[in-house]
Amino acid sequence: MTETHSPTTTPEAVLSAAKTMLARGLVEGTSGNISGRLEGGLVCVTPSSVDYDTMTLEDLVVVDLEGEVHSGTRSPTTEKDLHLSVLRSYPELGSVIHTHAVYATMFALAHEPIPAVIEEVVVYVGGDVPCCDYKGTGSRELGDEVAAHLADRGAALLANHGLVTCASTPEKALHHAGLVERTAQIIWGARAMGATIHPLPEKVNTDMAGVYRFLRENP
Repeated sequence: MTETHSPTTTPEAVLSAAKTMLARGLVEGTSGNISGRLEGGLVCVTPSSVDYDTMTLEDLVVVDLEGEVHSGTRSPTTEKDLHLSVLRSYPELGSVIHTHAVYATMFALAHEPIPAVIEEVVVYVGGDVPCCDYKGTGSRELGDEVAAHLADRGAALLANHGLVTCASTPEKALHHAGLVERTAQIIWGARAMGATIHPLPEKVNTDMAGVYRFLRENP
């Protein structure tokens, strides 16, 4: 892998993605959370227990990669360790999003990966969406578990919990969340029809996974 310069974003982009996440039905109430890497090695995260409808820039919290608060009057999301573990592990990533998308969470409850049977999933996510082992919400163990599953993927399921996606920007991470949720719904529907889910040809998987790696390493 060539030397990577970490992509950065703005608090405005984090807030916009948070409100869009709610509007698209990927979360309800105050659930879920978003982070974005800022200049200077800092990270902007959504706060704990604030409605997205009313959330403003002043509600966002800026922390360093170890979780120490640098600015903001609210408490950072209780899942901050999840975000920071991923951003520490992969400098080519600039944003992490955690959602409670309904169909993706169905797979998370079953501890079952979401198969990448649609070409765009391989291009944008890298392949099947794996399911992490269960770890306690808000724990460092959960952060480490998620980070381990995102080495070559843009998404992972949290067992009995929800979905995590990552990308160079909040906008792209949000796109990945919507894509995974739509794919989970399509697969669920096909199975409800009693249809057989046919995998993509192996060469297609390999070639398109190469596209994902290139896009990820050249944000």
